Amino acid sequence: MPKNTGVVAKDLTDDRTVAVYITGYFTGHGPGCVAAMTNRRRMIQLTGIAALAGVAFALGAGRASIAASHRRVAQRSEVMESRSGILEYAIAGHGTPFMMIHGTGGGFDQGLRFGHRLIGEEFQIVAPSRFGYLRSDFPEDPSPAAQADALADLLDHLEIDNLAVAGGSAGALTAAQFALRHPARCSHLVLLVPAANVTNRDPVEFTRFQEFLVARLLASDAWFWTVKAAAPNLLTRTLLATDPSLLRSVDASERARARLILNELMPISSRSKGMKNDGYFSGKPAEIDFAGIEVPTLILSAEDDLFGTAETARHIAAAIPLSRVVIYPDGGHIWLGRDAEVARDIADFVNARRG
Repeated sequence: MPKNTGVVAKDLTDDRTVAVYITGYFTGHGPGCVAAMTNRRRMIQLTGIAALAGVAFALGAGRASIAASHRRVAQRSEVMESRSGILEYAIAGHGTPFMMIHGTGGGFDQGLRFGHRLIGEEFQIVAPSRFGYLRSDFPEDPSPAAQADALADLLDHLEIDNLAVAGGSAGALTAAQFALRHPARCSHLVLLVPAANVTNRDPVEFTRFQEFLVARLLASDAWFWTVKAAAPNLLTRTLLATDPSLLRSVDASERARARLILNELMPISSRSKGMKNDGYFSGKPAEIDFAGIEVPTLILSAEDDLFGTAETARHIAAAIPLSRVVIYPDGGHIWLGRDAEVARDIADFVNARRG
């Protein structure tokens, strides 16, 4: 992660200062710089992009995009009453039920995105929105354990006895708690790039500027859209924990998937409570007995995940008795360039154990 080289967080108190700081971050000049970019033409281009993004938002492009994101998530899901309040979910495909639990910044839509290739493998994807995401409530106890119990209520509602459960990123903690607390209802467990503190180290360590920027982004759809339009690579690195240079080495479909994952963080204001909650539970030492998980478990990560989940995956695999770990050499936190391979590995694992 880049280091903060200048202004401390308490100095970032007004939009004018923020604009200067972000411009420096993008261009490599000023207090927000992360690298020396002496090419004047590049500085002018990047500054121009940021200015054009602001103009475009003022002219309505940003507002239209935000409105479209609200319509997109409002038309594809249902809700049910769980022991912790309203729980949102969506279902896609036909076949063997498979629960895909989203990561930070997600919701049911990210769960569907993560599981879309499994639909072609004859699975029916059940994708919930965890606490604080989109239409799901944010109860007094928002812990991964409480989320797991609410998911058991969802299975009751859907009349599903048991199924394979996968959790991506921060959702891996909820998936693991589900396997531990409701083993009879979890036939298989898949932990995908698990963002968890299992070594007394927060897997998501930000600089002061990154913390400030993320706080602003969570508070404002307008801020998020503008920064996404001006500097998508910055958000790919910061929020998706994936080196944006990988985009040059993957095919068009994978570049499109990366854009979709980033775009589908909108509306981010409807996900902010859940994201802050994930930051808390992912950062604190994981309060879970991984050794007590008795279901067959597959743990997947990438060596270059900027959240360090490869190390986490190895630690978890060493603790769970019936586990297997696969570490891809690259792909980052969104397993860029490896979506088909990840889906195939998951499908083979579930089908082999089921057979």
